[in-house]
Amino acid sequence: MSRAAQAVALATLLFGMSAQADIQTSVDENGVVSITNSRKPKRVAEAAAPSIAMPSDRSPERRSRYDAAIAEASLLYQIPQPLIRAVIKVESDFDPRAVSPANAQGLMQLIPETAQRMLISDVFEPRQNILGGTRYLRILANLFSGDLQLTVAAYNAGEGAVMRYGGIPPYAETQAYVGRVIGYYQEYRAVP
Repeated sequence: MSRAAQAVALATLLFGMSAQADIQTSVDENGVVSITNSRKPKRVAEAAAPSIAMPSDRSPERRSRYDAAIAEASLLYQIPQPLIRAVIKVESDFDPRAVSPANAQGLMQLIPETAQRMLISDVFEPRQNILGGTRYLRILANLFSGDLQLTVAAYNAGEGAVMRYGGIPPYAETQAYVGRVIGYYQEYRAVP
């Protein structure tokens, strides 16, 4: 093979792979430029003051609108679909635009720090929110050896609170939350 042919083959190979080896640059607040070939998750924008948006979608089809994303998340993270549905029902009543007074956002009401940990770039995009929330449920289920009540309590109050109290924290909100999620979980499990 001639040198020209080798050069063409090499250039074709390199340019054909450019999508896999994109160079990422960023500039920090001090003007320092960083260059890398690995993608970093986008940071979730944090609001200065959380705005409260109560669920506004009251259409009946909202409960089935996210079936494909729920099925995908369930299969990927091995969390039962009825549990994912129950968390979404209690957290946002299936409204992807919901924002709580604590700035929890989207269908599964993820706070910005948790969304960032779960690698979500757009917390209001339903599929990303469902995948991220379900990923978090899987982490919690692993942490608490599959105990449903502790997993659900940790989703609401944080894993640290559940570990600190050695069970469901003595917070009225968390205790009510666990009861509501498990109630809906059982209800959704009964529906074929």
